[in-house]
Amino acid sequence: MRYISLFTLLVLITFTATAQISREEYIKRWQLIAIEEMNRSGIPASITMAQGCLESGNGNSELSRKSNNHFGIKCKKGWTGKKVYYDDDAKNECFRKYRTVEDSYVDHTNFLMGNPRYASLFELDPTDYKAWAKGLKKAGYATAHDYDKRLIKIIEENKLHRLDKKMNYQELAVFEQQSVSPGISNSLMLNPYNTHKVVKFNDIKSVVARKGDTYEMLAQEFGLSDWELYKFNDQRAGYRPVPNEVIYIQSKKGKASKTNLTHRVQQGESMHFISQMYGVKLKPLYKRNGMKAGQQPNAGQIIYLRNKRG
Repeated sequence: MRYISLFTLLVLITFTATAQISREEYIKRWQLIAIEEMNRSGIPASITMAQGCLESGNGNSELSRKSNNHFGIKCKKGWTGKKVYYDDDAKNECFRKYRTVEDSYVDHTNFLMGNPRYASLFELDPTDYKAWAKGLKKAGYATAHDYDKRLIKIIEENKLHRLDKKMNYQELAVFEQQSVSPGISNSLMLNPYNTHKVVKFNDIKSVVARKGDTYEMLAQEFGLSDWELYKFNDQRAGYRPVPNEVIYIQSKKGKASKTNLTHRVQQGESMHFISQMYGVKLKPLYKRNGMKAGQQPNAGQIIYLRNKRG
């Protein structure tokens, strides 16, 4: 009995470790970043999503799992990021490695936009997924002779062309199964961008980050430039927010509200944390407290939020 139990456990562990993501799960997980990248570049979200499905095996390929490379993009000349090596058209070829899947999607857009080989694609109608699929094949994105047909099949079987109208995957089912009630605009159903609730801290508009959010995605959602969000939040370019983190979509103020004069530092709190908590710019916060940029406070220390330290 003990032998059977151990064997069963090993089978379960093996099954869990190799569990495959379904195509539907993959689409649901990454659809919004495909739509965001379409908004940034004009590349049909249906094409990006279909390529992601095909090139990564719905996120199950070794390259996508271990390197977050969902589009099979090779290193090419000028790539300065991390690299991995796999046998593909030739032995031991160099592929790009990304920190996150989102980075792979963003680089896919940049790769197509920055390569003269694909320039003619951007003259096509952004809703003509068939022309884009054929254009990618003609430009030599992949060596498969039926690459365009594979992409079109994925798009049509999963109705991904609806993504090009900024309607996400879950909304497709809702849209097909129930009608919109009289007097209620269907814009909420058709617009997957404005999904973050705006709240205010120190009378400054902000949102709370969710899993998978990036500054680039949020900037597009609220009609801002990437650099603006990084500046508003005193963050370096490329920073990725964590779930439940407050992100300001307006510039923070030079000092806190009148009801918040000081803050007693708790264990582990940084000056940036305090800056975000009260909606105060980091530079004047350091200056007001006689501290150098990058210096961190000690637990129990009093941080002055409005007036200079006495």
